[in-house]
Amino acid sequence: MSDPAARFVALEGVSLRYGGAAQGTLAVQGLDIAIRRGEFAAVVGPSGCGKSTLMKLVTGLAPASEGAVIVGGHEVAGPLKIVGMAFQNPTLLPWRTTLDNVLLPLEIVEPYKATFRRDREKHVARARALLATVGLAGFEGKYPWELSGGMQQRASLCRSLIHEPALLMLDEPFAALDAFTREELWAVLQALWMERRFTCILVTHDLREAVYLADTVHVMSARPGRVIETRVIDLPRPRDLDASFAPDFVEIVQGLRARIAEARAEQLRAAA
Repeated sequence: MSDPAARFVALEGVSLRYGGAAQGTLAVQGLDIAIRRGEFAAVVGPSGCGKSTLMKLVTGLAPASEGAVIVGGHEVAGPLKIVGMAFQNPTLLPWRTTLDNVLLPLEIVEPYKATFRRDREKHVARARALLATVGLAGFEGKYPWELSGGMQQRASLCRSLIHEPALLMLDEPFAALDAFTREELWAVLQALWMERRFTCILVTHDLREAVYLADTVHVMSARPGRVIETRVIDLPRPRDLDASFAPDFVEIVQGLRARIAEARAEQLRAAA
């Protein structure tokens, strides 16, 4: 893709081996992926296929053994500051209130760190507004142990977005929640993305979640992981839960499930 907007995030022939070149584990090999600026992409695949490794590569937390990782037109050479991240566990600091947990990135990440004290009032107003958009108005002074799991994950999303990152990376952010809360947060995340249009990469095992949220779903093979299918999700937005039971939605989910089953079968045959 020659258009820079067509490859805000790009992995080109990327391989990564953990534990040394000779006897280490080859996590991904020949991994190619391109994600447009402002796109919501999901990555799915069988367990151990390298989805989390992809996140480490894109954020600069792990260097590629081969190939190039490019974000925003520059090859990644170390941890990126333009990234927000949220994980399966909210990892809120128990001694900080909800508001102070959301503000944390501004206290430790430049260019905000140097002027945080001076601009604190402005940052607090932005954090309060962000918390209100996810239904946490009035909970700013609560501690994590006073919040439900779903509320903690909402706060975690706010924390990942407070510094207005160009790229949001989500690693199974709703996997630990009950089905009702998980589906509720799909709508919250979709609304945030439609309002702000940050580039987003979601790693998930939940195929309904991937199709509900994403513009494009990338299916990875068994280890060593590579992209074996890219499916454009051409469904109108905003999407609601009723749409997730419609025949066209279900057909996409079933097609992705079949492709992952093939990848698992290939892995078993290779191991036999």
